[in-house]
Amino acid sequence: MATADSALPAADLLPVGPKARIAYRIVRLFAVPIMRLAFRIEVHGPENIPAKGGPNYIVIANHLNWPDEFLLLLLFPIEPRLHFLADPTLLVTRKFQWFVVRHSGGYVPVVRSRHSDRRLYEHVDRCLEIGGAIAIFPEGQYGPAEGELVPFHKGFAHFAIKAGVPVVPVGLSGTKDVWFRKTLQVFVGEPIPVAGQDPVGLTDLAFRRIRDLVPPYSEPAGPKLLRRYLTHLF
Repeated sequence: MATADSALPAADLLPVGPKARIAYRIVRLFAVPIMRLAFRIEVHGPENIPAKGGPNYIVIANHLNWPDEFLLLLLFPIEPRLHFLADPTLLVTRKFQWFVVRHSGGYVPVVRSRHSDRRLYEHVDRCLEIGGAIAIFPEGQYGPAEGELVPFHKGFAHFAIKAGVPVVPVGLSGTKDVWFRKTLQVFVGEPIPVAGQDPVGLTDLAFRRIRDLVPPYSEPAGPKLLRRYLTHLF
């Protein structure tokens, strides 16, 4: 009997690799200036962002709302290409967004009910093996509030240790509720080497790094234009 997740895409639906496809370059060409127009983006630790065309890595970040993915895409180099691991359940119901993702790539569907999904593990391992980069929100859900973290899942640590790639921790602040020209803060920490680490220890270390990166939040004063619309845009 068919199950609800049988209609959802397989983890290896889209190709992976270090090179940015033409469709992705076009999406980025439009998305980056739109993000910079809609918000003020404040970056701390830009020297910790990996170099364009350099060795691959896994970037992890706390997760508050839809701008998080766009901030990582905007700030991290176009190559090696970032591939986001994310639940497709809602995305596939939004035809335009799913169309864009299907054609631009950089997305690995993670269906929560498919426990121990071998295709997922093999696809991510393959991506890292051939030089692609991975982006994961290890909380596995939106955080409850600004400045608060949900305990991390260990998946990113397993992938990073197996591939021998560093983990780049990123703290995000200001993206839970957004409005036109709000300042969004991105704190990029020093890459964490994985040599000598085990998944539990690396997960705990990464959690502490991001917890220390994220500052206490104080909601800015002043007008909050388009708050409801922009907060729930995606």
